[in-house]
Amino acid sequence: MTGAALAGGLAGCAGGDGTPTESATATDGGTAAPTDTSYTVSMAPAGDVTLDTVPESVAHYFPDYGDMAVALGHGDSINSMGLPSRYHTGHYDELDGVSVDKESMTALVGDAGISKEVFYELESDLHMIDPQWLIHNGAFKLAEEDITEISEGVAPFFGNAIFRRTDKWHDYRYYTLYEAFEKVATVYGETETFESLQSFHDEYIAEVQTNLPSADSRPNALLCFGASNEPEEFYPYRLTDKGSNKKAFRDLGIGDALSDTGIEGLSESERGTIDYETMLEVDPDSILLRGHEGKSREEFENTVLEFMKNDDVASELTAVQNDMVFRGGPIYPGPLHHLFLVERFATGYFPESFSGELFDRDELASIITE
Repeated sequence: MTGAALAGGLAGCAGGDGTPTESATATDGGTAAPTDTSYTVSMAPAGDVTLDTVPESVAHYFPDYGDMAVALGHGDSINSMGLPSRYHTGHYDELDGVSVDKESMTALVGDAGISKEVFYELESDLHMIDPQWLIHNGAFKLAEEDITEISEGVAPFFGNAIFRRTDKWHDYRYYTLYEAFEKVATVYGETETFESLQSFHDEYIAEVQTNLPSADSRPNALLCFGASNEPEEFYPYRLTDKGSNKKAFRDLGIGDALSDTGIEGLSESERGTIDYETMLEVDPDSILLRGHEGKSREEFENTVLEFMKNDDVASELTAVQNDMVFRGGPIYPGPLHHLFLVERFATGYFPESFSGELFDRDELASIITE
C-alpha cells in the first residue's frame, strides 16, 4: 500500500502548492541517499495531504472524480464507487483506448449505509472522497470519529463534493469542475495531461458558444429527477445552482424555468416534489428529466415521452407538445462526460446550429492515452 499522511483537520483550509519534494544527498562514502519522492496536495475540507508516491489503489464515492481519474490515465486505480450503477461509462466507448473496469469496483453503499470496515478491506492508498459528505449524509451512518480512525488507520481523505451547492453543511470552499480536476491531476502527477485536456475543453466550449443563437432565443428548462418510465412525481433542481452537474447547461446558456415564477424550486438536498399541475403553472419551454441515462434518445421517447403525451395534464405542457423533453444527464458528470453532454444538449436544443459530432474523439483519446 502506498504510504500517505494527513496534515490538518477534517475542516482545514486549503494550502500548499502540491509540489513533489525530491532530494538526494551524497554520504561520506559517495553513495547517494534514497530520494524523497513525497509530495503534498491540498484541498478543502481535508487540507494538506502528503503522499509518498502516486496512489495505485484509490477509493471513490463520486463518479465525477472517477471520470477525472480515467481522463488522466489512472482509471485502473479506482477500486470502489459509492454506487457503481451511478457511474455512467458509455462515453468511453467512443474514445479509442479509453475504458474502465466498473465490474471490479466495490460498492461502498450497502443496505445499512456505509460500513467503516469496507475501507479497511479495500486498503486504499487514498480515499478520494469528501469526508464531510460521509459525515453529514445520515444514510451512511458514519461519524467524524470514524473518518478520523480511517484516515489514521488506512489512508487520508481527499475530495470535495462539487456536484451541487445546496447543502448547508458545506460551509467551506467549493471548487469548479476544472479546479477539482487540477487537484486530482496533482495527486496523480499528471499536470501536463490536465493542461492539455483543459485547453481542449476551453477551445471546444468557446467554439460552441460562438455558434449559439442569441440569448433571447434560447429556451428555458425545468430540470427534474423522475426515474420511472411513467413519471408522475418529480424532484426539481435549480439551474441557478453553480454545482458542477449544471455546467453543461450554463455553458449553453439555458435558463432556469423556475426563475421569477413565484414557485420555489425545492432544494435537491431537501427532496421536495412537484407534479404535472405545478409544471403546468410554470409551463417551461423544455423539460430535462434525470434518471434515464441508461436509455438512448429513442428509448426515452418511446417510454417516458410517450407516457407524458398520453397523460391528460402532461400533454398540455408546451415542452411535451414540442418534443422538448430530454434526458437530463447524470448527477455526477466528470470532465470527459461533460464534453459529451454539451454535445448532446447543443444538438438537441439547437439543431439548426449544431449536428453530428462537435469535437474530435481521436484527438481527445490521444491526450488521455499518450
